[in-house]
Amino acid sequence: MVLAPGINGQLGILPKHAPLITQLDEGELIVRVGGEEYYFAIHGGFMHVLPDSVTVLADVAERDSEIDIARAEAARQRALETMAKAPPEERRLTELALRRSQVRLRVARRRRPTPTAQTISSEEH
Repeated sequence: MVLAPGINGQLGILPKHAPLITQLDEGELIVRVGGEEYYFAIHGGFMHVLPDSVTVLADVAERDSEIDIARAEAARQRALETMAKAPPEERRLTELALRRSQVRLRVARRRRPTPTAQTISSEEH
C-alpha cells in the first residue's frame, strides 16, 4: 500500500488499483510492504499507478532515517524568524521553506521521537 500527498488530498493506493497519473504535493509518503513501513518526506512530483506497481517521481524525496532533525529544526526556526520580518512579496518563499522543514520534522520524528525531559535526565545519570 502507498499513502501519498496528492494535490487534492491524501491518496491511498492498494494492489490492483486502477491506473492513474497524479501530481503530488509536499508531505509524507508512506509505503507499506508486508509488515514493514517506509517513510519519506517528499516535496512535489508525480505518481504513476498501475495495477501491479507504483512509481513516484518526486522533486525531492528524503527517507526518514536520512533527515537531520537538528538541521530541519534550525531551518524551521530561520523560516519563522524571516516570516516575521519579511515583506509580503518575500513571504511566499519563506512559507515554502517553513512547510518543507515541518514535513521533514514530522517524517523524521515518526521513527525517532524527540527525547522527553525524563529521558534526558535519566541519560545524564
